[in-house]
Amino acid sequence: MEVFPKVLVLGPPPCYETLHPIYSHKFNFLNPNSSNLSLHQFIISNHPPSIRAILCSASFPLTADFLRLLPSLGLVVTTSAGTDHIDLNECRRRRINVAGAGGLFSEDVADKAVALLIDTMRKITAADRYVRTRNHGGEWDFPLGYKLSGKRIGIVGLGRIGMEVAKRLESFGCIILYHSRHQKSSVSYPFYSNIVDLATNSNALVISCALNEQTKHIINREVLLALGKEGFIVNVGRGGLIDENQLVKCLIEGEIGGAGLDVFENEPHVPQELLALDNVVLSPHCAAFTSESVMSLCQLVAGNLESFFSNMPLITPLILD
Repeated sequence: MEVFPKVLVLGPPPCYETLHPIYSHKFNFLNPNSSNLSLHQFIISNHPPSIRAILCSASFPLTADFLRLLPSLGLVVTTSAGTDHIDLNECRRRRINVAGAGGLFSEDVADKAVALLIDTMRKITAADRYVRTRNHGGEWDFPLGYKLSGKRIGIVGLGRIGMEVAKRLESFGCIILYHSRHQKSSVSYPFYSNIVDLATNSNALVISCALNEQTKHIINREVLLALGKEGFIVNVGRGGLIDENQLVKCLIEGEIGGAGLDVFENEPHVPQELLALDNVVLSPHCAAFTSESVMSLCQLVAGNLESFFSNMPLITPLILD
């Protein structure tokens, strides 16, 4: 009987239901969700030293303590572009390889960012609710939105996703400004080292940077107030990039015009106050996932696993050194 390499599945990732039937003839996927055992008991029952790879989603925190349960671990494959859920220092210390989604999701996330921006500024979702719920005995009296064309859009994080967002918004005649860790010589967009100055000079902000110790709550009350009462914010990065409590206050108090949010600070919890606001568009952290991207992700995950177990270079390695 052939023995397949063991892969511990944590989350599980959104692509797992598609991935499992296609690649179960190559890998022994260990899914704790299919067992009545606790996670710790499940790992013990599957002989931890024999587990050399993890497949996880961004929703599962891989702490140093958890990683120590698997003494032979050599690979972590995450289905996300971000890696803030993984203790990279522990992976570096133990020489555990890490593979992510690379630039696979960039176009899909950029599409969603622009969609959220249009929806929020033009009040599309609010208009849909208005039509569905209003008693149509009288004239329609729906509030005006704002045009996107020609607006100044500040992008926070001009990486793969940020560049795709900029490319799309240029088609609307928008003026692109940006803030990143470093100014990029390859683009001519105005660079702002101070994010408050960026907000002051923008009609809207699109947040697409990574979450780390330096960027946590990079969007605070000062930034939101600088954006102003007719300013909009879209977040397709991570929830922790925005001080969510201050965002809620600014929205309720009318200090900013509106928000389009695909991510939240304490997922899957969403502040109740946001649910009642017509100037907020909410999305369940799904910007990256389309029918096409899920199939591509399955192929990428399988390719990284095959490469690892064949002692070949990973397709999308994260450089830890």
